[in-house]
Amino acid sequence: MSQSQDQRGQLQREYNGVYTGERNGYIAFPLGGIGAGNLCLEGTGALSHFAMHHRPNNMNEPMVFSALSVKGPGGVMARVLEGQVPRRKVFGSRTKDYEPGPGSGLYGKHYGLPRFGESSFEGRFPFGKVKLSDEQVPVAVTITGWSPFAPLNADDSSLPAAGLEFTFENTTNEPLELVYSFHAANFMTSWGMEGQRVLRADGDVAAGFVLDQPATAGEPWKQGAFSAVTDDPRAKVDCAWFRGGWFDSVTMIWNKVSAGQWRENSPVTEGSPSPGASLYVPLELLPYGRQTVRVMLSWYVPVSNLNAGVPVEAVSKAAGASGGSGSAGYYKPWYAGRFADITSVATYWSSEYSRLRAESETFTDSFFGTSLPPELAEASAANLSILKSPTVLRQTDGRFWAWEGSEDLQGSCHGTCTHVWNYAQALPHLFPELERTIRDTEFVEGQDAAGHQNFRVPLPIQPADHNFHAAADGQLGGIMKVYREWRISGDTAWLQVMWPKVKQSLRYCMDTWDPDKTGVLSEPHHNTYDIEFWGPDGMCSSIYLGALKAAARIAEACGDAVDAYAYEEIFQRGRDFLERELFNGAYFEQRIVWEGLHAPSPLETKDAWNVNYSAEARALLEEEGPKYQYGQGCLSDGVIGAWLAEMCGLGEILDRAMVRSHLLSVYNYNLKRNLTEHANPQRPGFALGAEGGLLLCTWPKGGKLSLPFVYSDEVWTGIEYQVASHLMALGSVQEGLDIVRTCRDRYDGRTRNPFNEYECGHWYARAMASYGLLQGWGGVRYDAVEQELYISPRMAGDYSVFLCTATGYGHAGVRNGEPFVDAIAGQIAVQSMKLELV
Repeated sequence: MSQSQDQRGQLQREYNGVYTGERNGYIAFPLGGIGAGNLCLEGTGALSHFAMHHRPNNMNEPMVFSALSVKGPGGVMARVLEGQVPRRKVFGSRTKDYEPGPGSGLYGKHYGLPRFGESSFEGRFPFGKVKLSDEQVPVAVTITGWSPFAPLNADDSSLPAAGLEFTFENTTNEPLELVYSFHAANFMTSWGMEGQRVLRADGDVAAGFVLDQPATAGEPWKQGAFSAVTDDPRAKVDCAWFRGGWFDSVTMIWNKVSAGQWRENSPVTEGSPSPGASLYVPLELLPYGRQTVRVMLSWYVPVSNLNAGVPVEAVSKAAGASGGSGSAGYYKPWYAGRFADITSVATYWSSEYSRLRAESETFTDSFFGTSLPPELAEASAANLSILKSPTVLRQTDGRFWAWEGSEDLQGSCHGTCTHVWNYAQALPHLFPELERTIRDTEFVEGQDAAGHQNFRVPLPIQPADHNFHAAADGQLGGIMKVYREWRISGDTAWLQVMWPKVKQSLRYCMDTWDPDKTGVLSEPHHNTYDIEFWGPDGMCSSIYLGALKAAARIAEACGDAVDAYAYEEIFQRGRDFLERELFNGAYFEQRIVWEGLHAPSPLETKDAWNVNYSAEARALLEEEGPKYQYGQGCLSDGVIGAWLAEMCGLGEILDRAMVRSHLLSVYNYNLKRNLTEHANPQRPGFALGAEGGLLLCTWPKGGKLSLPFVYSDEVWTGIEYQVASHLMALGSVQEGLDIVRTCRDRYDGRTRNPFNEYECGHWYARAMASYGLLQGWGGVRYDAVEQELYISPRMAGDYSVFLCTATGYGHAGVRNGEPFVDAIAGQIAVQSMKLELV
C-alpha cells in the first residue's frame, strides 16, 4: 500500500508523488549548500526564504522572479513563471524589518502580475520540479531547482549555490518566439546602507549580474554579494533598472516583459544605484520543440556577527586581539576559507555545473531507484532538506555545527545539542567526515578534565563552560556514536585517539548517575525532554547499556582488557535490572526514586531548568514525587538505547522479545489516528484535531501523574521515525509503515511544508531519524572494520535498498535469494557477506 486514506477511506494522495491543488500551497524546498545559507523553491515556482547571512530568514521573500513573454498572432502574452499565489499569502503573509504587512496591500510583492493558471511540484532530493500550465499559453514550462549534493563529497555539497533550469515546450504546430527573463531587486542591501551596487558578471562560459553590498565601517557582517548568471549565449543583461519612486522599477520592467522586449544596460556609474538587475534570453521554439535556460545562482557573505554560547568577555577579547575588526569572535563560513570572493564562487559554480549536476543526479537515481516503499522514500529524502537549511552551519576549518532547528529569524537552541542529534542518522552515513567532526567537538571542546560534557558547544567552536549539568542521554549516546563512526570509517587510529576521552566521559557518567555501579541510572539525570528523570527508567538506562557495551568493545579494540571486562560486567547487571525490575510484561516503565539518593532533594537542586517548586508543587511532591516523570507510562522513547544499538551495529542489548513487546505496546497505545478527543495542554501545533500521530507517552495501565514530563502529550516526528524504524528492524514492518504514513499525512502540503518537519524550530534535526528507516526496513549494514556486509531481510523475496559507506554508495539487498551489493559511486570493499534472519 503506497497511498494514504482519510477517515472515510477515500484515496487522498500517492506517497512520494506529485503535489497539486491545495496540496501545493505550503511547499518550500531548500536550495543551497551544507552550512552555506539557502533560498527555497516554492511549489508554485516562487522563490522565498532567502537566508544568505548565516541566519534563518523565513519571512524574506524579496522581489525576485522569472517571467515569460510569448509572441503570437494576437500580440504578446506575458506571465510570471509561477502558479497562482497561495491564499495563505494574501493576508497571512508575514513581513520583516521595516516592510509593511498585508494590511498595507502587500507593498513590495509581485503577486499582482499575471501568472500561470496551474502548478504542481515533485521532489526528488536534491531536485525539486515545478510544472506550470495555462490554457491561454501555448507553452508548457518545467522549472527544476537544485543544489549540489554528492555523498562523501562534503565540500562540493557545501557550496553557496543553487541552480534553476527553465524548460519551455512548444505545445503547438507553429514556431514561437519567446523571451525568458530573470529579475532581482538588490536584496543584499539593508535599509539605509550605502555603497550598494549592481555589477556585470561576465566569464568564459556565463554572463549575468552581481547584486553587491560592500563592507561598511563597523558592520562588516552586512557585506554580501549575490550572483545570477546563465551560460546561454543569447543572454542580455540589464544592470540598470529604471530609478524612481513608488512602483516605477517594476512597472518599467513589466512594460518590457509584456511587450516581449528586453533591455541591455551597463552598470550605472553616477547618481543613485540601480535598484536591481535582469537577465533576458530570447528564444525561438520550433513546433513541439523544447529548450532549456539555466540560471546559476550563488552568494558570498564572508563574515558574520553570529556567535552562540560564547561569553561576552570572550568575544571582546577576540575583537581586541584582532584590532577591533568587528568580525573577530564570530562565525565565519567554510566557503569563505575556500573562495576569495563572489567571482571565484560563481566561476567555480558555472564551470563545474554539469559535473556537479551529474553527481547529484547519480545520487538521486540511486536513492530512489530501489524497492524501498514510497512512504519511506518520501520521509527519508524529505528530511535531507535539513542539511540544506539554516539549521546547519560549517565553520572555516570545515567543522560541522548546528542548531536544533530554525526559528523564523534566528537559530533555535544552539550547540549541536547532543541529545537531539542522537536521533539524526543521515549525516554519519552520507558525510561521515562531517559527523566525526561533531564527535571530535563533543569530546574535546565540549568535555572538561572531569569528563563532564556540555551538551551545547559554542559557536565559533571553542571550549564550552560547564555550569550546567550534562545530558545523560546525549553524553552516553555520544559514546555509542564513537563506536558507530569507527565501524563506518574503519579508522582504528582515530578510535585510539578518542579512547581516553571516551573512558573519561563514561567514568563521569557512572560517578554522577550510577555511583553504585548497578548498570542503571538512578540519580537525577537530565535528558532530551528538558527535565531530569529521578530513578531508573527504560529510556536513559537503555542508552547507558548501549554505552557500556560500546565502551567494552572499544576498550577491547584499544587493548584495554581490564576496562572491557569491567564495563561488560556492569552492562550485564544493568540489563538484568531492566528486564527484571522495569519490564511490566508489556513495556518498560520508570521506577521513580527521589529519596535515599546521593543527590540532594528536588527542593534543594539549584540547577534544574524551569522547575518551580511552588507551595502547591511541594505538596504534590510529597504525594507523587518530583514533577515531570513518567512512572508507569508507556514511553515511545522507552527503549531508545536498543534502537541506537541497532543503528550503530552493536547488536542486542536487551531481550529482543521484551523490546519488541515494548514497541508493539507503543504502537497499540500511543499511535492515534485522530486527535480530536486528545487533550494536549502543551504544544499542539505538531499534530492536532483530526490529524493522527504517535504520542510521546500514554498510561494504558493507569498511574498518570498530575504533572508528567513536560512534552508527554505532544507528537514529534523524530520519535515517530525512531519507533517505526525500530519496529521494522524487529520484523514488525507493517506497524512501522503505519506510523510513517500517519506522520507524513500531516506533511502533505495542505497545512504544512512536506520538506520542513518542525519541533522546536523549522527543519528540526531530530527528524533525520527518518534516515534510519532505510536500515530498519532493509536490514543492511556495512562494517568497514571487518569489511563485512550484514543483510537481515525483513520480508520474503528479493529487494534492494540504498547503502552509503565511507568509500562509496550503491544498492544492497537480496537478489535471486542471495545477498548482493552493487557500488554505483566509489567503491565498497566487501570481504564477506552475512545473511541474518530476524
